[in-house]
Amino acid sequence: MFQDYKQRFLVKFWSPMPAIIALGVMAAYYFGLTGTYWAVTGEFTRWGGHIMNLLGVDTSTWGYFKILGLQGTPLDRVDGVMIIGMFAGAFAAAAMANNVKFRLPQSNIRIAQALIGGIIAGFGARIGMGCNLASFFTGIPQFSLHAWFFTIMTLVGVWLGTKVVLLPLFRSHTKLEKVSAQKDIGNSKENQSRAKLLFALGVLVLVGIGVWVAYLMAYGNIPEGKKIPILALAVVFGVGFGFIISRAQICFTSAFRDLFITGRGYMARAVIVGMMVSTIGVFSYIMLGLPPKIMWAAPNAVIGGLLFGFGIVIAGGCECGWMYRAVEGQVHYWIVGVGNVIGSTLLAATWDYYSVPLATSFPKINLLESFGNYGGLVVSYVLLFAFLAFVLFLERRYFAKNKRFERA
Repeated sequence: MFQDYKQRFLVKFWSPMPAIIALGVMAAYYFGLTGTYWAVTGEFTRWGGHIMNLLGVDTSTWGYFKILGLQGTPLDRVDGVMIIGMFAGAFAAAAMANNVKFRLPQSNIRIAQALIGGIIAGFGARIGMGCNLASFFTGIPQFSLHAWFFTIMTLVGVWLGTKVVLLPLFRSHTKLEKVSAQKDIGNSKENQSRAKLLFALGVLVLVGIGVWVAYLMAYGNIPEGKKIPILALAVVFGVGFGFIISRAQICFTSAFRDLFITGRGYMARAVIVGMMVSTIGVFSYIMLGLPPKIMWAAPNAVIGGLLFGFGIVIAGGCECGWMYRAVEGQVHYWIVGVGNVIGSTLLAATWDYYSVPLATSFPKINLLESFGNYGGLVVSYVLLFAFLAFVLFLERRYFAKNKRFERA
């Protein structure tokens, strides 16, 4: 019975639709219980700030950190422990599925793509005040107009990125090699032993996280105005987020890149449905008095979305995508992650030069305030259904175009 359960839920990949719906539900509860939304690049920017401080650079005067905050360490910040939980959950899922293997980039071009794309995406995410999470998947359910600006321009950036990565320069020249079945049979016992070892390691990581959560529940600080150990909750949610994105291979880059390259829109449709589910949950918490996270509806969101969409396609993965692939042992995505931190830190270092004309002089527009509570909810769903219709249109146009080409 256990082997059947293991094969079905821990080895085989999960269907994206129910997985992303689960992420949407979790994101709503995460907002309700912690008071913040599921986001990662803000914390990566803080990591960059800490590194700069260690190098002797004084970041106390940087305006971006006055907005974002640089107090404490990743171990005593909600976003920090949540991200640690995400890495742990993704690694545990990959290890228990025997999907961890050290893999180097195939070429120098791929290394350059990872670093440059990661830097562009990191810079774009932070100038737009969020990534595929805070300015898209969890930003739109917060009823912030800036998230729609960011999302629309992310699609434009993804489209431009696909035009670039399809150029001959970026095509793989790796030679295919025939695999020897006899060789695979000879290594079967070794592979089975490795799978058992990795499964045990994955379980051990989850046990270790469980001990940490218990410690935080008993001794962790409870923020002012809260009655529950927020850090412990953040770790638990982080593990859940990481485990799900790994098991279902959730990557927002592939979700929208595939629309333009292969015409496949299943992942994109799942993402939109997940946001629909999350929106009503977030709305319920807002009606209970929890303030939403609203950012400037300004040129920074437009520029950020364009750069982010372009960067993630060049790099080959968004924040969710590179995180779970990195813990699988894919060195390419370690480089993407480094690029993200570099890009976001560059934004923080230069923010004061253009923050006023591009962001802070513009209003923060909350759709619930602009159209009334229920009016704003209706507007959000109308926009989400329009987004879904656009994805379906792209799918049908792609396949109709291919059919005409085949007939010709």
